[in-house]
Amino acid sequence: MGPLYVVGAGGIGCAVGYALCAAGAPVVFVEADPEKVRWGRAHGVVVDHRPAQPASFQHFEEWTPQPGATVLLCTKCYHNRAVLDRLPAATTLIPIQNGFDALIETRGAALEGVASFVSECLPGRTHTRITRQGRLHFGSRGTRTNTPMPELLSLLLATNLFQVEVVPDILPYKYTKLMYNAAISPLAAAAGLDNGQLLAVRPARRLFFDLLRENYAILHDAGVPLGKIGPFHPDTVARILRRLSVATLLAWAFYPTLRHSYCSMSGDLPRGRTEIEYYNRHLIDLAGDRPCPLNRRVYRLIKRMEGERIRPNLNILDELL
Repeated sequence: MGPLYVVGAGGIGCAVGYALCAAGAPVVFVEADPEKVRWGRAHGVVVDHRPAQPASFQHFEEWTPQPGATVLLCTKCYHNRAVLDRLPAATTLIPIQNGFDALIETRGAALEGVASFVSECLPGRTHTRITRQGRLHFGSRGTRTNTPMPELLSLLLATNLFQVEVVPDILPYKYTKLMYNAAISPLAAAAGLDNGQLLAVRPARRLFFDLLRENYAILHDAGVPLGKIGPFHPDTVARILRRLSVATLLAWAFYPTLRHSYCSMSGDLPRGRTEIEYYNRHLIDLAGDRPCPLNRRVYRLIKRMEGERIRPNLNILDELL
């Protein structure tokens, strides 16, 4: 195996990088936060209460990737251009991201990953905690069905941190994750709620259900195949959402598993930059001339909160009702 870089030492980057380090891979973490780089060099990478794994850490500004390297891209999508500009042509790029970025599509990454587990990294540290169990799906993108699986995948398959599933096409799983994330992230971030509170607070729950329905309709009407992430296929979720009483009962059933699990957009919104362009804007573009009024309102609200540095608060959801 050639040089192996994990770019972005956040929740997912630290979890995946930890699993690779534990399997003996020579991982180099690349991170823009100097505090994280210093902490990682002193303490290694840590997941939950497991023993620390030693690893190399480089500051992004000092990083010159070697040709022939494998790069696991675990940054927020708005950092993609800066990363891609540094990559030699002969680089194996494997994004593990939630959003849809045209730059990645243009680059032609043949293999992608999607994480359905939730991993929250401590500020200024390369120490993360997995707050909700799930899977890490890997697969080719779209029609690239003959993509060879890299060696690192066999190392990840041995981990007990999370389940790893190799699928023939990653896009159905990535779009299902988008369906959920584009409903959870902007609402939780705008209201200042964690993922569990989104189900417990009535006005937020109502908007969440409405946005989830609209997201499903956009994807269904566009003919986008969807995969199963979690206990239900999106088609089943859509049927459940048609019966509000059943949906509300299930919300309370899922509440304990989501309580205190964080929304990554919540930390971004006060700083004036989020992944809304790669979530809801992508859905709006996918809808084209078809109506998607709630996504449009959500997009406008988050952009206004970014620009005006409006503090998250529950009352702001009234603008969406």
